[in-house]
Amino acid sequence: MIRTVVFIIAFSLCINAVWARDERSIKKLRDALVALAPDVDPGEAELVSVTTHTASRSLAREYRAVWFSGFQNLLIHMGKRQRGYCGHYTRDIGERLKELRLKTLVLHWGAAYAGTPGENNGLVVTARNQPFEEGIVMDGWRNSGQLFWCPLKEDIGYCRVPSPFLQR
Repeated sequence: MIRTVVFIIAFSLCINAVWARDERSIKKLRDALVALAPDVDPGEAELVSVTTHTASRSLAREYRAVWFSGFQNLLIHMGKRQRGYCGHYTRDIGERLKELRLKTLVLHWGAAYAGTPGENNGLVVTARNQPFEEGIVMDGWRNSGQLFWCPLKEDIGYCRVPSPFLQR
């Protein structure tokens, strides 16, 4: 009985820590999106941030993602998982964001090292009429469902270029 109570308390503390981290990330992403341009709608930025974070977590559960994204890829190659590549996250999160019918923000599919074993895909969000390079990358795959995001220029290690996939 005591072990059960201790387990429940420990589990609750872990869950609260994850939620708190997501809440901070949601607010910071919202602020970064608003800072892209003076005409970005703060409500739209909030909606994009919340939707992207929750979709990323939800897809990780749906894909049964493991703690290391590279191992997830191996499981897919072995036939143990059906989905969970970076492109799956990008497409599925992108579809949810397209449903929002954004007015002041634009979604782009960003590809790094396309056609190579190190290929990585992620969403890049820009303000309307803003260059791709000024955007913010959002990648649900990299941290196995915990959304990674940063200004595209700061995403060292991944040299992303626009890709037409999201436009379909």
